[in-house]
Amino acid sequence: MEEQNPKYLAINHWAADDRPREKLRDKGREALSDAELIAILIGSGTVSMSAVELAKQILQATNNDLHHLAQLNMKDLQKFKGIGEAKAITIMAALELGRRRKAAEPHKRPRISSSADVYNLMQAELLDLPYEQFWIILLNNANVVIQKTRISSGGVSGTVVDAKMVFQPALQALATGIILVHNHPSGNLKPSQADKTLTHKLKEGGKVLDIQILDHLIFTNNGYLSFADEGIL
Repeated sequence: MEEQNPKYLAINHWAADDRPREKLRDKGREALSDAELIAILIGSGTVSMSAVELAKQILQATNNDLHHLAQLNMKDLQKFKGIGEAKAITIMAALELGRRRKAAEPHKRPRISSSADVYNLMQAELLDLPYEQFWIILLNNANVVIQKTRISSGGVSGTVVDAKMVFQPALQALATGIILVHNHPSGNLKPSQADKTLTHKLKEGGKVLDIQILDHLIFTNNGYLSFADEGIL
């Protein structure tokens, strides 16, 4: 049997104010650190490490970045000693609920007035996504969002886009403008030559159909690049 760490004190021996569950009950959820919240999900640590210490270890391995943590799969989480299948599933389920809550926030149809509006609108779909997706945002002549539509999904380094699949929903919705959006899971904000070629192709096709390509956004967890803002549209 593994020896008990003499410096380790189980959570149930901590002062009541320092126990995550009791702290949440008595002081509210805002009083807890990320590690303490994760410790509540984990429930228990190991022989030599409390749930809070285990949670801190997991956070340290992901640079204390919850977005990075949300990208870990079950096997990744199970690499941490003390995290089995059940605990890994609990962590993944909690982070997915957080993402879905963001997606389900009630709001009226937004009006796009800047590239930042586009980035905020697409976070529910593209944040933490480990592979590329290509989306379009359809707008009316007042730049109010009609709908957002996923056109394709791909691998970690690219996705195929068919121009016909871009313009078909735009024609059906009687859209006057389209904003193109795709993510770079790597975090690289530099547009590839393929990105530029596709943008030019769609822009020229839109002229024939009287549908303007208003922008092309490269989305990453830590920011974005707007073709329109950069003057390369």
